[in-house]
Amino acid sequence: MENKLIVVALGGNAITRESEEGNIAEQFENTRRSLVSIIELIKQGYKVVITHGNGPQVGNALIRVEESRHLVPPLPLGIVVADLEGGMGYMIQQCMYNKMKDFGVKRRVVTVLTQVLVDKDDPSIHNPTKFVGPFFKEDEVEELVRTRNWVMKEDKGRGWRRVVSSPIPLSIFEKDTIKELAEQGVIVVAAGGGGIPVYFDDRGWLEGVDGVIDKDRASAVLANEIGAERLIIVTGVDRVAIHFNTPQQQELERLTVAQAKKYLAEGEFPAGSMGPKIEAAINFIEAGGKEVIITSIAKAAAALEGSEGTRIVAV
Repeated sequence: MENKLIVVALGGNAITRESEEGNIAEQFENTRRSLVSIIELIKQGYKVVITHGNGPQVGNALIRVEESRHLVPPLPLGIVVADLEGGMGYMIQQCMYNKMKDFGVKRRVVTVLTQVLVDKDDPSIHNPTKFVGPFFKEDEVEELVRTRNWVMKEDKGRGWRRVVSSPIPLSIFEKDTIKELAEQGVIVVAAGGGGIPVYFDDRGWLEGVDGVIDKDRASAVLANEIGAERLIIVTGVDRVAIHFNTPQQQELERLTVAQAKKYLAEGEFPAGSMGPKIEAAINFIEAGGKEVIITSIAKAAAALEGSEGTRIVAV
């Protein structure tokens, strides 16, 4: 294979698992476990860019912001995302170095704090729907809206939460730096949590957006812009399935873009689970990418060899 540059998008479950408290020791242990398959890819000669989710972590960070509001100035969401990019990047860098030492692999690792360009008029900015942060009681909503200018919505009967925009990523601002490093063989951690959403103002300056970006969508844009032919989306299942979690469940080894669009339209891939990953795969391939593999972290290396995972291709 001529082009051995790949993007591996780690899901949130790779670092914080639902059954766990999510403390730092658990996050480090899960990260070390998750990186073993990526080291196998590196040993096979692949040049790797790693992206990752931050859903559980950003929720916890926003709780800390709220609980300490009476002691220190609160942080805007863009800064919270940036802080997590740095903190989680440090964790992945350190774990990658330690595991490479165990496997006798010598490669440099670096985290690139990543800004992601969005349209300042993206519809989601004016109609936010992405739930973030802690739950609040209904009688607290009016004051939160008045004093903090938040948009609040009820989250499926579980309580009221803040909603923020989730604009569509258009371009990765640091793409040239990421590509240059990756082509030199440096393992790059980038677009953590989808990256920090920004736009150009009337002066041509970058300005932040109080929102979050879908990690898989951002990963697809990044993979296209740095010339990666393959995007590996790591999630909690070995293969994509239709009729998921029913007696008729059928795992799929291969999907064309047309088939993926058909199943998506039929509701087989819900917005809250597999939907964004399938949409990101479609976008990546339609923008020139060759192949997307969706699988679990344990099967990532075998999936690249063709024996595991779901492969999504043009035709």
